[in-house]
Amino acid sequence: MLCKGVSWRDVPAEQVGCSGVTAWRRLRDWTEAGVWPRLHEVLLTELRSAGLLDMDDAAIDGSHVRALKDISGG
Repeated sequence: MLCKGVSWRDVPAEQVGCSGVTAWRRLRDWTEAGVWPRLHEVLLTELRSAGLLDMDDAAIDGSHVRALKDISGG
């Protein structure tokens, strides 16, 4: 069951393979190392190469795009 606000200490080590604190440290380190954008690129490339990327089912989400303020007045 998914729960919001669960402490990393409460992550079940037997299911994850490491303690919650170790999982948090790895997530932090991988994020700082830029793993996620690179992984995303690799997955998209592999899906494209295999003909499994169907852009008809794609959605655009602007929640991670910074909106620039128009200071020109127009």
